[in-house]
Amino acid sequence: MFIHGDDDHDLGHTVAGWSGAGTATLGFGLCGLAMAEGSGLLALAGAAVLVLAVPATWALHLAGWGKPSGPRPVAQWNWRVRDVTARDGHSDCLGCSLAGRRKPRPHVAERPAETAVADI
Repeated sequence: MFIHGDDDHDLGHTVAGWSGAGTATLGFGLCGLAMAEGSGLLALAGAAVLVLAVPATWALHLAGWGKPSGPRPVAQWNWRVRDVTARDGHSDCLGCSLAGRRKPRPHVAERPAETAVADI
């Protein structure tokens, strides 16, 4: 039995996610080592690695190695599967909107401003 129930779930494991988490972990480790050693230079190196984790993850997401919000088809659950919709951008994705790739939301049919109500 799984934590999320008996069904399989797309947990969003992607190349971009794993790379960003790994880079950030390395940066935190360097900062922790700097605290133990009392090295300011090592602390700056750790901070630099932490700062580089963000644009590296963002670039991988924009290259199609990330994941859009929401569920994906089962065929795309493997973390090594590239997202072919990334070029157009994902709706409700901050990274895609910052890159100018925001896909417009689908429009809901507009309702008339006033509807006639029968007098009783």
